Formats: sequence, C-alpha cells, structure tokens
Amino acid sequence: MQFIDLKRQLEHLRPAIEARISGVLEHGQFILGPEVQELEQALADYCGVRHAIGVANGTDALQLALMAADIGPGDAVFTSAFSFFASAEVISLVGATPVFVDIDAQSYNICPNALESAVEAVDSEGKLTPRAIIAVDLFGLPADYPRIKPIAEKHGLTLIEDAAQSFGGALYDQKSCSFGQMAATSFFPAKPLGCFGDGGAVFTDDDGLADKIRSLRVHGKGKDKYDNVRIGLNSRLDTLQAAILLVKLAELPNELRARQRWADEYSGRLKSEFITPSVPPGATSAWAQYTVCPRVGRREACLRRLKEKGVPSAIYYGKPLHLQPAFANLGGREGQFPVAERCAASVFSLPMHPYLTREEVDAVANALLK
Repeated sequence: MQFIDLKRQLEHLRPAIEARISGVLEHGQFILGPEVQELEQALADYCGVRHAIGVANGTDALQLALMAADIGPGDAVFTSAFSFFASAEVISLVGATPVFVDIDAQSYNICPNALESAVEAVDSEGKLTPRAIIAVDLFGLPADYPRIKPIAEKHGLTLIEDAAQSFGGALYDQKSCSFGQMAATSFFPAKPLGCFGDGGAVFTDDDGLADKIRSLRVHGKGKDKYDNVRIGLNSRLDTLQAAILLVKLAELPNELRARQRWADEYSGRLKSEFITPSVPPGATSAWAQYTVCPRVGRREACLRRLKEKGVPSAIYYGKPLHLQPAFANLGGREGQFPVAERCAASVFSLPMHPYLTREEVDAVANALLK
C-alpha cells in the first residue's frame, strides 16, 4: 500500500500523458511553450479568476505574491502557526516579519478571532506595519474566508490564499485559488493537482498584479528578458510539466469525487474512536490529506500498529512554525499557540489518493480500530 499512489494514477492516464509529452518533444519549446499558456487559461477558467501565472514551484508562487504586493522590511505578515515551513519562509525571504496566529481546532486553519487580535496587537505596538495575511488552506479545506476577508479589508491588508493543498476545494461553489487579492498553489507531485516535478501558479483578478508577476517570474523583465525593470526571480513553469498538468486537470473532477468517497469511508469507520476531519456546511475539501486525532492521545501507539500492518502514515506537522529553530529570533515559546501545539503533538494522516481500493481502506480502518 502506498501513502499516495502516483503509479496507479500514471497507469490510468499514461496514453494521454505520453501523447502530450510527445507533442512538446516535437515542437521543442521547453520553456514557456504553448502548453504553458494553454494551462494558464484552463487554470483560470477552472478557478473562476482572470489570471493564472505558471511558476517554478509553490514556494515561489507565494514569494512572488508578496513581491507583487511590495511587502518588505518593517512589514508584518500574519499566517498560521500550523503549516508547512514555506508558508512563513517566504515572508522572511522578502525581508518582512512573520506574525504567527493560532488555529481553529476543528478545521486546522487560521482562527479568525485570533487573527484579528494579532493584527490589533501589532498595530498597537507600532514596531511593524501590518501589511498582509497569508491564509493557509490546510489539508485541502479552504480557510474561513467569509470571516477573514472582512478583517483584511478593515485593516487594509493584502489577503493571499496559500492554496498549496486545496486546489479543487471550494466554499459555497467558489473555487479555491479565487479568494483574496492573490492566491498561490503548488503542483508538487503529491498535491491534489500534481505534475511530475516541481511547479506552481499564482492567481489573481487584478490585471496590474498579473502583469507584475509575469515580469517578476522572469528576472523582472520589461519589454523583453534583457530589459530588466525590477528585481525578480527565475521562476518559470516548464512546458513538459504544463503538458502533464493539462491531462491531470481534465481528470481532476473524477479524482476529487474518489477522494471524497474514501474520506467518507474513513470517517464512517473511524469517527467512534478518532476525531475525524470536520468540513463545515458549504465547504468542499480537496482532501490533500486525511488527518485524524486519537481521542485518547495515543498517536505513537497508532503509528506503531499501522506500521505493523504495513499501512503507511505521516505526521503533518510535528512542530508548529513558532517553535521552528529558524524562527527562534522571533521569540516563540511553548504554550504561545496552544491549539497548534496540541495538534502538532497528536494528529497524523492516513493514505489518501483517488486510486485507493475498498480493501485498502478497510485494512487501514481495521488496523486502527483493533
């Protein structure tokens, strides 16, 4: 059993993927070739936004969004204390200061009440200028944007959606990657929409921001790549990855239905003994991960049992961001964000991908319940 079975997906999609790759090899435009523009339009149409800009990876997508918003030294950017390192790393990379916020215990996403308190505290202190929010859609579930967006508007903050795990998710029929001024996603192979290498994209409805991101992804180019009007990055989505993503994007609706089916199966089997994922009314998760919490705090015993039965598992994330050594200069301390710390110490994730079988789901559930 695989935690994420990319081989089964390839077996299903191989003819279409090989045809697309062959087309790229034939025309030979390996960097920003026609498939990149085709994919960008397809992504924008799928998410219901004006612009999707393909870039080299999801981390660059977040950094480019911050750069397009002119975020830098002296600025405070608010983000979740419980996420992958990149969500906060990019804030430091542009010279700004991450300000961590505790999470909601049910969704694992940033807590709107805690967010507003954090913004007001930074504003009152006066040492940093509140400038932006990076709201993380953890495990596939979009954050609570109906409550987050008014906070951003009230305080004049740029809202950036970190949709690295939520592509395909939705809130009230509005797709992930369409919330806030900008959104960023990742096409890392294990994501709900993944390529066969690194890739990412930035989404926006703002024409000016889109033009700026297209410049920034190619060394801050102006009229051409030898006319450099700003400091940028070398962050282009290569054509082969775009060709592969076009095939996978067409298959995504079927895969999302399969992910939902297996999530429902897991929840039905495990809810009596575990705290299973909570999806609020009107929301749809992309189920990048299926994450549970033992009701009696026995994570290590559960992981040992799964290993004994040949069932893979993973911990996302074992250390909250405010306790990461790289952010020691920010003065994070144990007990500062109790919900994030409790989740980091207790949750774990089970195999989740569209090509699971009922026998495999039963094997996972039986191992845990026994």
